[in-house]
Amino acid sequence: MKNWTKKMKMAVMAGAFAVGLTTFGASADAAAAAEGYPAVEEVRAELGKEAGTIFEIGNPNVNYDKYFTGKTFLAPLANDKIGVANVTFTKGTINHWHIHHGTCQILVGESGRGYYQIWGEEPKEILPGTVVTIPEGTKHWHGAGPNNMMQHLSIMMNGEGVSTEWLEPVSDTELAKLK
Repeated sequence: MKNWTKKMKMAVMAGAFAVGLTTFGASADAAAAAEGYPAVEEVRAELGKEAGTIFEIGNPNVNYDKYFTGKTFLAPLANDKIGVANVTFTKGTINHWHIHHGTCQILVGESGRGYYQIWGEEPKEILPGTVVTIPEGTKHWHGAGPNNMMQHLSIMMNGEGVSTEWLEPVSDTELAKLK
């Protein structure tokens, strides 16, 4: 598995940014239509205070609302053998504990300030330029800091046997550790 992860990282370095230059146009109308979501322009302005954004913010991630503490936006950048998505977390939004089966997950911090935590470890910061590899089968969570928005690329293999197992919300005790 280690060799596969290394190959995946190399593929990402060689092509993900070129792939990422092809953006999918997210409409402000889609954000306005999703109940409780801020307008894309508001999100872009807020991210501008925290180093800006280089990819489209995407559309409200309504299909996964139940696995997040707040609102997120999703902009798929590639969805072939390797899925690449830009994920935008509104202030203080994190996802529930979860496990990826059949693939590791690579997170690349783009803007804002966020955190991730692997089960049994302390939370660690995600800043622009931070690259994190979450090994296959590892319980973890990630998202924005309590007072910050955050964007990261999520990079994972697609295919047969690949799935995400969503688990419980992150405890208030763990969240209290975030700055």
